[in-house]
Amino acid sequence: MSTQPVLRLEAVRKTFGGTVVLRDVDLEVAPHTVTALIGASGSGKSTLLRCANLLEEIDDGAILLDGEDITDPRVDPDTVRRRIGVVFQAYNLFPHMTVLDNITLAPRRVHGVPRAEAEERAGELLERLGLGGKAGEYPDRLSGGQQQRVAIVRALAGRPRLLLLDEITAALDPELVGEVLGVVRDLKDDGMTMVLATHEMGFARDVADQVCFLDGGVVLERGTPEEVFGRPREERTRRFLRRIVEAGRL
Repeated sequence: MSTQPVLRLEAVRKTFGGTVVLRDVDLEVAPHTVTALIGASGSGKSTLLRCANLLEEIDDGAILLDGEDITDPRVDPDTVRRRIGVVFQAYNLFPHMTVLDNITLAPRRVHGVPRAEAEERAGELLERLGLGGKAGEYPDRLSGGQQQRVAIVRALAGRPRLLLLDEITAALDPELVGEVLGVVRDLKDDGMTMVLATHEMGFARDVADQVCFLDGGVVLERGTPEEVFGRPREERTRRFLRRIVEAGRL
């Protein structure tokens, strides 16, 4: 089995205007692992994910997917995105389309999957995520947790090599957070390679294989959950975690 990282960032730098948002970021994500990005709002977590999916163009450095430099200008971004699933905190479901049509649109239009095959896979995923009876519903008939699970199914429908999750519980009522995080736990058990930006510190501690603390666009600290949460080396990490504990979020 290959030990080559699924995703590698090498000295990635990103600026908006005159502000440096990512500052020489290095990151490796091994196959079948979960990497959690933690840090205060504005630390660069979401920007890192958007750069990894080529939604933002980096200013310097390189991003590799399975060893291929996907930031090479000769690479077609749409081809790369077919190998990466993304779920944002906003569900981004088409309100005029049924759940089934939302899920099968990209496989049919982008991947060229026959309708019957796309619908069969969508049905299997919906059943697996507890949404088996919702294929014909429209998004506004679903709860927030159900809509977010549909968004996850849509990301999985293209059989991605890598799944990026950007604060996927941020827009949910507290009672719905658990059902969505339960789906992520199941995906980890299945061996899905994931990078997630999250404010759910307890979840990151329990599920992640690698935790990266971002501060001011820098990966200030990284390690196992036991290392980062239990024995943080950097004073800035310790201050951040103290505030989390005081707020009752860890």
